[in-house]
Amino acid sequence: MQISTSGLVLRQVKVGEADQILTILTPDRGVLSASARGSLRLKSKLFSGCGLFCYSEFTLTTGRASNFVDAAAVKKVFHGLGRSVEGMALAAYLAEALTVLSPEPPEAETLLRLTLNSLYMISEGKRPLPLIKAIFEMRAMSLSGYMPRILACDRCGKYDGGAFYLDTSGGTLLCAGCAAQQNRSPNLDAGALYALRHICLSEDGKLFAFNLSAASTEHLGKVAERYFLTNLDHTLKSLDFLHTVLA
Repeated sequence: MQISTSGLVLRQVKVGEADQILTILTPDRGVLSASARGSLRLKSKLFSGCGLFCYSEFTLTTGRASNFVDAAAVKKVFHGLGRSVEGMALAAYLAEALTVLSPEPPEAETLLRLTLNSLYMISEGKRPLPLIKAIFEMRAMSLSGYMPRILACDRCGKYDGGAFYLDTSGGTLLCAGCAAQQNRSPNLDAGALYALRHICLSEDGKLFAFNLSAASTEHLGKVAERYFLTNLDHTLKSLDFLHTVLA
């Protein structure tokens, strides 16, 4: 059966001299693998559309055991990703995370949109990379059904004022006073808490529409990564390298 779908190339595995197996995130079929025969040849009609992090319109032949790329027309290329090792490392981390998440429709569509927007922000240098990383992590978890309970302190109902503690295992929020009663130290300052609420609750079009101080970004980044990895329950090889270049 032949189908048409848009998709973002998350991974390439070379097979032989000119073939490759692609991992593609699609809005209507989730994450799938497809063989792109001859796509590594410069003169191949598949060469441009099958590049890593290319967002393309694909024509696929699907079968019981395998899929094949018949055509690939580029819709968006994030040229700026290659300008820095840090940008490419973050893009690789997002791609590996999505491969592990392996979302199904309808979550696949919203996660694809999040990823495309994140890659655009990385490519164009619109926001600091640590902030983009934290936004992706918390938004991806929220879209996947793991949104933390962040509206108020889980014990006393306090909404704001001072530092708070997010339990990255249970997903509950505690004010500084209630956290101290449980021998916990706050891990979110006021700016990081505001950003966390914005990331989890804002509309797609406003997701990246805020700025954050370096200190608050550091607080948010640590909490977001811990929360993401806890709920993902999987180690990511790309994260080790990302830490070395973003340190």
